[in-house]
Amino acid sequence: MEAGRRRGLSGIVSSLSLLCVILDLQLDGLLGASHAEIEQHLEMGRKLLAAGQLAEALSHYHSAVEGDSKNYLTYYKRAAVFLALGKSKSALPDLTRAIQLKPDFLAARLQRGNILLKQGSAQEAREDFEAVLLGNPGNEEARSQLALTGELERLSEDAQAAYRQRDYQGTVTVMERVIELSPWDPDARELRAACFIELGEPRKAIQDLNPTTKLRNDNRAAFLQLSRLHYSLGEHPDSLSQVRECLKLDQDDQECFSHYKQVKKLSKQLESAEHSISEQRYEDAIEKYEAAMKTEPNVPFYTTRAKERICHCLSRSKRAREAIESCSEAHQRDPRNIFILRDRAEALILNQEYEKAVEDYQEAREFDAENQEIREGLERAQKLLKQSQKRDYYKILGVHRNANKQEITKAYRKLAQQWHPDNFQSEGQKKEAEKRFIDIASAKEVLTDPEMRQKFDAGEDPLDPESQQGGGGGGGGNPNSWPFEFNPFGSGNFHFKFNYN
Repeated sequence: MEAGRRRGLSGIVSSLSLLCVILDLQLDGLLGASHAEIEQHLEMGRKLLAAGQLAEALSHYHSAVEGDSKNYLTYYKRAAVFLALGKSKSALPDLTRAIQLKPDFLAARLQRGNILLKQGSAQEAREDFEAVLLGNPGNEEARSQLALTGELERLSEDAQAAYRQRDYQGTVTVMERVIELSPWDPDARELRAACFIELGEPRKAIQDLNPTTKLRNDNRAAFLQLSRLHYSLGEHPDSLSQVRECLKLDQDDQECFSHYKQVKKLSKQLESAEHSISEQRYEDAIEKYEAAMKTEPNVPFYTTRAKERICHCLSRSKRAREAIESCSEAHQRDPRNIFILRDRAEALILNQEYEKAVEDYQEAREFDAENQEIREGLERAQKLLKQSQKRDYYKILGVHRNANKQEITKAYRKLAQQWHPDNFQSEGQKKEAEKRFIDIASAKEVLTDPEMRQKFDAGEDPLDPESQQGGGGGGGGNPNSWPFEFNPFGSGNFHFKFNYN
C-alpha cells in the first residue's frame, strides 16, 4: 500500500514537471512575440502622437507598458500623452515609475516637479528640482521652477497667517498668486472659497469650489458645500444637482441625504406652484407658495420669491385690494423688481387708482427701459388716467373694473330708475337727470359689449371720436351725447317706455 502511494506521488511530480516545462516554453514564445509587438505599439504611438490623435496613441502606449513593465521610456512616453490629454493625475504615477526604474532620469524628475508644483506639493517639487540641478547644474528651467517653489512656500505661509487672523480680504489677495502658481491644488481653492463665503461673495466661492470636485477624489464635502451655496442663492435646481453628485459617491452620506430631502421638497413645491400659475389656478398656486415659505423660512430669497408670486396671483385673479397689500409688502423686500411693480400697477388699475398705477409703471421703466411689457403698461395706465379725468364708465355705474355683465346690468337698472327724468319736476333737475341718464346708458352700452369694453379697458373711449382718432361712433364730440346719435329726450311730443335690461 505504501509503495502504491509513492508511485502516485511520483506520477504527480512528473506531471507537474512536464507542465512547468510546457508553460516555460509557451512563456518564452509569448515574450519573444511581444517584443516585436511592443516595438510596433511604440512606433504607432509615436506616429499617432505626432498626428495629434492622442486617445489612439494612448491605447498603443498602454499595450506597450503591459508588454514590458520595466522600460522606463515607455512609462515616460505614456506620461507625456496623459499630460497632453490634461490628465496630470494619471501622468504622475508613470513619471514616478520611470524614476524608480532609472533614478538619474532628469527629464522625468523635471516633469514630475512641474506637476507637483501645480498641485501645490511644494516640498516634493523642491526635491525633484534640486535633484535635477544636482545632476545638471546648468538646467535653467529647474532653477527657475525652484525659485517659484520657494515663492509658493512663502505665500502659502502668509495666506494661512492672514486667514488665522480673519483677514479674509488679505487672504484672497495672497491666494490669487498662490492659485496662479498651483492651479491644481484643491486646498488653495477651498481656502479662497472659504474667504469668499465670509466676505459674502458666494458666487466667487462657487467658482473656486467647482474645480475641486475633480481635483480631489471623493470630494463629497465640496459637492455638499456647492449645493448649499446654490440653495442660499435660490438656485434650487443647481443645488439638487450638486447634492445628487454627493450621493452618487456615497448614498449613505447622512449630511448629503438630509440636505437632499430638504431641497427636493422645496423644489417640488415651487415647481408645482409655477405649474398652477401656468394653468391659471391662482388660488392653488398661492397655497403652494405659502407652504414653500413654511418649508424654508430661513433663506430670504425663497420668502421674497414666494411673496412676489403671491402678489402676481392676486393681481391676476383680480383681487385688487389684497393684491395691492401683498405687492406692497413684496416691493419692500425687493424694491427694484419690475414684475412686482407691474402687478401692483395692474391691481391699482383694477382699483381705479390710475395715478398710482402710472407711478408704478414709471418706476419699473426706470429699472428696465427696454421692457416692452412695461412700456405698453405705462401707456395704457396713462390713457386710463386721462380717460378717468373725462368719463369713467365704471365710476358712472359704481362698479369695479372686474365686474361681470350681470353686476353691470344690475347697477345700470338701479341708477336708470333713480335718474330717470320723469322722476324730477323742475327744469333744472330734469336737465341734470337727462345728463346723468345719458352717462348711465352710455356706460351700460360700452361695458356690456365685449369689444367696446375691451377698447375702454385699453384706455380708449369707443364713444369718443377724439379717442377713436377721427373714427368710430359717438355723440358728435359731446361727451354727454346719447350713444349712436339717438336721444330719447329730443324735441317732439313723444313718450317713451324704457326697459331696464
